[in-house]
Amino acid sequence: MTEPDPRAPGAEQVDRFDIVGIASSAGGIRALTVVLGGLAADFPVPVLVVQHLDPRHETVLAEVLGRRSALPVSLAKDEEYAEAGTVYLAPPNRHLLVGASGELSLSSSELVHFVRPSADLLFESMAGAFGARAIACVLTGTGSDGATGVSVVKSRGGTVIAEDPESAEFKGMPEAAVGTGSVDFVLPLNEIAAVIRDLVGSRST
Repeated sequence: MTEPDPRAPGAEQVDRFDIVGIASSAGGIRALTVVLGGLAADFPVPVLVVQHLDPRHETVLAEVLGRRSALPVSLAKDEEYAEAGTVYLAPPNRHLLVGASGELSLSSSELVHFVRPSADLLFESMAGAFGARAIACVLTGTGSDGATGVSVVKSRGGTVIAEDPESAEFKGMPEAAVGTGSVDFVLPLNEIAAVIRDLVGSRST
């Protein structure tokens, strides 16, 4: 008899988190600065970020966030492995996905809800690869990107955080996430990093 897959729907929650995914759009640079700035240099898991960026231009967002975070921040590269305590940003106009081994992949496949990179695709890949060991977080932004993804994360036993739409600079994305009924924590921006720290710390081994 085979052991139950801890990543399968309905499986018991495992005792640690291994990945954090964060999605933002309009207003996201400030929001990411606050959240990432609240994570210590010894943060024990990788952080994957989808921020909607202008695909027509190169971005200096990694440098901007890196100056305000104790964690190293870089644009994700295809086929690199996500390391603990490092922030990986989806490059402009590329979807960011992660596999069960932590291998990152970039895709130029079609836009999802008119955007690329897509938070939905990132979160869905996290749910498939890490199940209950994934945390998905939706910050400020217009539109509904991330809502489908957080539902998938929740269905696989993961944990979902949304910025409080009433205090978000742009409420569209967090409001859509909350509307799914899959959000575990609805928080003011300045409380999100502490909750992520507590969750990772309380279930890390």
